Amino acid sequence: MPEPRTVALVTLGCARNEVDSEELAGRLAADGWQLVEDAAEADVAVVNTCGFVEAAKKDSVDALLEAGDLKGQGRTQAVVAVGCMAERYGKELAEALPEADGVLGFDDYANISDRLRTILAGGVHAAHTPRDRRKLLPISPVERQSAAVALPGHAQPAEPAPVVIEDLPDGVAPASGPRAPLRRRLESGPVASVKLASGCDRRCAFCAIPSFRGSFVSRRPSDVLAETRWLAEEGVKEVMLVSENNTSYGKDLGDIRLLETLLPELAAVDGIERIRVSYLQPAEMRPTLIDVLTGTPKVAPYFDLSFQHSAPGVLRAMRRFGDTDRFLELLGTIRAKAPQAGVRSNFIVGFPGESEADLAELERFLAGARLDAIGVFGYSDEEGTEAAGYPDKVDEDVVAERLAHISRLAEELTAQRAEERLGESLEVLVETVDEETGEAVGRAAHQAPETDGQVVLTTIAGMRPGTMVTAKVTGTEGVDLVAEPVTRATVPGARAAAARDGAAGCAEGAGR
Repeated sequence: MPEPRTVALVTLGCARNEVDSEELAGRLAADGWQLVEDAAEADVAVVNTCGFVEAAKKDSVDALLEAGDLKGQGRTQAVVAVGCMAERYGKELAEALPEADGVLGFDDYANISDRLRTILAGGVHAAHTPRDRRKLLPISPVERQSAAVALPGHAQPAEPAPVVIEDLPDGVAPASGPRAPLRRRLESGPVASVKLASGCDRRCAFCAIPSFRGSFVSRRPSDVLAETRWLAEEGVKEVMLVSENNTSYGKDLGDIRLLETLLPELAAVDGIERIRVSYLQPAEMRPTLIDVLTGTPKVAPYFDLSFQHSAPGVLRAMRRFGDTDRFLELLGTIRAKAPQAGVRSNFIVGFPGESEADLAELERFLAGARLDAIGVFGYSDEEGTEAAGYPDKVDEDVVAERLAHISRLAEELTAQRAEERLGESLEVLVETVDEETGEAVGRAAHQAPETDGQVVLTTIAGMRPGTMVTAKVTGTEGVDLVAEPVTRATVPGARAAAARDGAAGCAEGAGR
């Protein structure tokens, strides 16, 4: 029997890309490929690229070149680019980067195994000519569910019946419906992301994502629930819901409030300790969603709000809504319901036409917002965006100065916000335990993976990754917290049962 082909998946960019990589891994494992972590030990290295901003694109190119250097030195025979950059540039990337043996777009994902075998056999799969993927779907959101268009993280285009693959390898999620992907975990930690949707209907002037990710399409609640149950069986304790815009979830399924219904169902999945929602649009926040995010057991009161700026003139030029006072009012509403709620956001400085007064307005907002985590980016033109054609560009040196200034301010303000949490009791999900150093590291409800800091626990007796611990904050290190465990949380089954019993009690009371 021939030795199975080996493949390594190298993922760059956001959590959405991580989910896409695990879909590709599931498809490949189901077709007999052996997944390996080290690209040097793989017949083919697949690099899942990011195409969002220049820095991310450079990282993607560097990763492809690094993988290309392995060819001829060991087992690696081919390097293949997939992901957003591959989709966005297609032929152009293939011509500019001959080190890549293949450049595959989203339409190739369903046949990823065949594509890789062709490339390894010395064949050529022609890179696609990029196109605006928004034009592949109906304008009306409610007509998109039946469209035969490839959507990463949604599996196959719509089919009469789900694809059934017998004898799936261990660790591969079965496809429960036409839009439910095969999936294979590439990490073993207690946290995993689940896609709620793909694409975006917003038209922010600085963003090219909708053009290569397409229009907004929700996944069906049954598929999201089935995938979450499978992840729980795989040992996942926290699920982070991701998409380009989670506040729009359900609008193409006939119910803009579908997320409010889905979250309690996800929280009731046995074994899941925390549900986190990312990528929320301030202009689309509604009272019912705030209520569910702040009042549902096991749903983190966490608000990843995409403010981008707070000066009204800059926001209108960005094709966005709001201003400093409206944003502060929104944060006040959230904290009135959940004083410990976590809030993070990203901001762009140096946008075309941004004045010193606009920058001062942003500073006023940041000073009053008490954000737990802040990302700051200097504006740069992105081809294909409306803002790239704007006049009144801010000089690059001024952009750099503003970026440095706001970044320093953000660092100071988030450190102050961390100090405000001294004495608070937190539920900390332990992610790593180092027996040698006596250090355990985890995250509280206000801290998302990789972006928002962490909690260092001062004692680790009896802890292991996946344990939920109640701890009291005793110190800070920038945005990171130091905490002393008070008690280990009850076992997952007991927590889930308690949450269900509490919900049932509320429902009973309402019925009376």
